[in-house]
Amino acid sequence: MVKNAQTFLLACKKRCTKLQKQDVENNTVLWPTLIFAQMSMEDIQIPAEESYETLYERKVFLIDKNQEPIRIDKWLQMRLENATRNKIQKGIEAGFLTVNSKIVKSNYKIKPGDEIILPSYQNPEYTEVKAEPIPLNIVYEDDTILVINKTANMVVHPGIGNYTGTLLNGVKYHLLQHQSNLNEEDLPRYGLVHRIDKNTTGLIVLAKKADAAAHLAKQFFNHTVKRKYIALVWGNVEADEGTINAHIARHEKHRKMFAAYPDGETGKHAITHYKVIERFNYVTLVECILETGRTHQIRVHMKHIGHTLFNDFEYGGDKILKGTIYTRYRQFVDNCFTICNRCALHAKTLGFVHPKTGKEVLFESDLPTDMEQVIEKWRNYIHSKSITD
Repeated sequence: MVKNAQTFLLACKKRCTKLQKQDVENNTVLWPTLIFAQMSMEDIQIPAEESYETLYERKVFLIDKNQEPIRIDKWLQMRLENATRNKIQKGIEAGFLTVNSKIVKSNYKIKPGDEIILPSYQNPEYTEVKAEPIPLNIVYEDDTILVINKTANMVVHPGIGNYTGTLLNGVKYHLLQHQSNLNEEDLPRYGLVHRIDKNTTGLIVLAKKADAAAHLAKQFFNHTVKRKYIALVWGNVEADEGTINAHIARHEKHRKMFAAYPDGETGKHAITHYKVIERFNYVTLVECILETGRTHQIRVHMKHIGHTLFNDFEYGGDKILKGTIYTRYRQFVDNCFTICNRCALHAKTLGFVHPKTGKEVLFESDLPTDMEQVIEKWRNYIHSKSITD
């Protein structure tokens, strides 16, 4: 038994705060710091004002029956966002993790039925959602849901490096105008059930009530939500339509990126259906329908088949990948990059079953101006080139 639980908890809190500060100063992203190890709540007497639920958020993983043996540090690295192998190993070596209520080493190989527990301390400074009067392009709203057409360069929710100015900061402010006493206990994360990338524009749905959030979350989990994206990609996509089936996991070297793993042994199952809308010789306008919804799915899948999204700087799309070597062409592409200074991806269609009415609803949004202008420039460029030729 721990004799001085309060002192122990405060020491853990101090340690984690220090680690968070170091990570921010070093311009790296913090993963959930592991805390408790083998101790059960019966072994630790915690004062009421410093309850486990207040200070710590617990992550629990139950290993699937079909899981192949794999080192626990590698398995966690694939599933914890912003986690590095080094940080995971240090946390495990310090005893801040349990498997089936026992401390293990980094080389422990997980097996079906294992229960992995990662209690973590999260500093409210980095997780609190602050209400901000941010303009929102609200497409639809009733007493249950809120559908927003997100603009480019807007982060969906607060995190390290983006504490303010996010869509969720604006949503909280909007909701408080009608429900002044609303808090995260009543509506966790203020109804956020999915997200799209910072540089992706388009539709996102949020719940205004906890039961509606649960209803929507289940639809996303079951992959029954209809999502259609429009993307401009490099190269002339050969087939008029097709399906990309490749698992997605974090890139082994570049931790902010993801990669496709077609053998299916690594990462999460992911399927994208695509159809060509218009061809411009060096780039192609495509429609992408998500069967699953993994982080960076369209960006990773299209790069996987050799068609990186136009001006996607993280995946190399901000360079000329197809075309001529002539100065006029380079200048033309640079002008396009300036007009659409982001990844050319738009979440155009969003359909789901309304949590209250039980009826299917479908929302559509027009392409944003920057993508429209770039598409028109490519159309004119190819037309003028064909006339010249």
